[in-house]
Amino acid sequence: MAFAARSRPVAVSRRAATATVRPMALFGNKSAATATADSPFYSFKLKDIDGKPFDMKTLKGKVVLVCHTATACGLTPQFAGLQALQEQYGRRGFTVLGQPCDQFGRQNPENDAATKRHAVSNFGFTGQMLSKADVNGPDASPLFDWLRKETSGLLGSDFKWNFSKVLISKDGKVIKRYAPTQTPESIAADIEAALSA
Repeated sequence: MAFAARSRPVAVSRRAATATVRPMALFGNKSAATATADSPFYSFKLKDIDGKPFDMKTLKGKVVLVCHTATACGLTPQFAGLQALQEQYGRRGFTVLGQPCDQFGRQNPENDAATKRHAVSNFGFTGQMLSKADVNGPDASPLFDWLRKETSGLLGSDFKWNFSKVLISKDGKVIKRYAPTQTPESIAADIEAALSA
């Protein structure tokens, strides 16, 4: 009886040690693999609205709301909401990444310089802006081509109208796609959750 009482804890200890060591080793290996594999989100070669190369790697570790914009759309006032998000969360590692697009009703006919003036002078926009590009079709920006594929089936494959939005996590993964009519303000809780993750 005394022998059984002594041997039982020893057997449990060995099992516990084995159970503890194996999952930790596996988890460590998975973490190392994940840490070295960058999301495609950081790989695209883009130009900013001033015509300079934009390195997507500068967004690593940030929560990003990608939004394709227009200057003469009924939804253009959403720039104000985008700027409010930028001001509210910018210091915590968040940014809006705007992509001007003239593909929907020709509602962004201006060149990049005029587009930037419009966004800044009318809405004080301070988020990151890219050079004007398509978001659908064969000439789509490679970023939006990837976003379209990553979010296919959520709201259909193609982006439907100006001010479609996609929220990206700190590690470059798609969190959620939002319809054009969904206001920036309504996304605040998702941004908060992504920043806290």
